[in-house]
Amino acid sequence: MRITGGSLRGRLLRVPSGDTVRPTQDRVREALFSSLQPLPDGASFLDLFAGSGAVGLEAWSRGASHVCWVEEHRRVFNTLQDNVKMLCGESSGVEC
Repeated sequence: MRITGGSLRGRLLRVPSGDTVRPTQDRVREALFSSLQPLPDGASFLDLFAGSGAVGLEAWSRGASHVCWVEEHRRVFNTLQDNVKMLCGESSGVEC
């Protein structure tokens, strides 16, 4: 799984193993953000049932100034948190 656009385009994401998550396909994320582009200045993005965090990271990559991820499964959340730290660092505006 990879980021499809923006400043993080092409970066790979970790995905939790097992059937707990079903990642949003690349083409679906591309279609979603094509319809939202350009994101308004100061845009916030909420990624519910975030899984690996791909949709929220896509928003961050494409210019969202604040992203909040929500995930209830601890093991999946740990993977999400690793992806956010790997791609966004300790940036303000990123919240897990």
